[in-house]
Amino acid sequence: MLEGGSRPHFFRGVATVVSKLFHIVQPHRAYFGQKDVQQCCVLRRMVVDLHFDLDMVVVPTVRDPADGLALSSRNVYLDREQRARAPAFYRGLCRARELFAAGTRGRDALIAAVREEAAKDALDIEYISLASPDDLREIDAVGSLGAVLSGAWRMGSTRLIDNILIGFEF
Repeated sequence: MLEGGSRPHFFRGVATVVSKLFHIVQPHRAYFGQKDVQQCCVLRRMVVDLHFDLDMVVVPTVRDPADGLALSSRNVYLDREQRARAPAFYRGLCRARELFAAGTRGRDALIAAVREEAAKDALDIEYISLASPDDLREIDAVGSLGAVLSGAWRMGSTRLIDNILIGFEF
């Protein structure tokens, strides 16, 4: 389940608002954060499909240098114990990236790496996705286009998201 699965009209709304903004402002370059990678994929496709004359730049996720947790305004809602456990998801993403670098391409093994690391800190996983960066469809194995490995989890009432790019860069 991708972000749009829980909010089916979300990406359509984002694309509409950003498209209108691009038409009004007519920028030469637009910057978006990789932390919202699914949104970046949708907007990248929109820029191509609607022939916007601009460079879309996706900037890397900013992370806490101590433990790699993606910086987010939601992190302030985590108590000390939750904050200590939250980076387990990113550690799992990193483990999956290591497996990919060693030759693993299969969905099950890459997702299992994330699940196993997350389980060590009892994260409440909402979803883990291995998707094509072109159209965000779930894939069985990482192919020549690469993949987006992403997910969401809950720490109490706080919902966190994170992702890595596998086999491609924006």
